[in-house]
Amino acid sequence: MASCDTCRKIIKLLPNSDKLEFHDIRQNPITSHELDEMFQLSGSYEALFSRKAQLYKSLDLKNKSLSESDFKKYLLEHYTFLSRPVFIIDDKIYIGNSQKNVSEVIKVLS
Repeated sequence: MASCDTCRKIIKLLPNSDKLEFHDIRQNPITSHELDEMFQLSGSYEALFSRKAQLYKSLDLKNKSLSESDFKKYLLEHYTFLSRPVFIIDDKIYIGNSQKNVSEVIKVLS
């Protein structure tokens, strides 16, 4: 189950969540291949990247000009850089915990 409190709360809201396959990226980091699949669906590594991560602040990344290859590198280096949760349902990707995003996921799973 998710190690993130926000993700756990969202999962409890989802209908048919028992039919979902969960991937705890803290225990089992995403692979380059998995990240590339998410890139294909989202259109960019930056779309998958969380600027809320503590490491983003501590590494002072906000003051650096990051390229797509930089975003990919950071996403593979540490799980906290991935904007969570990420849902892939019927070849469509839903990234992050915005109310709009969660509502769309609930609608799709209903």
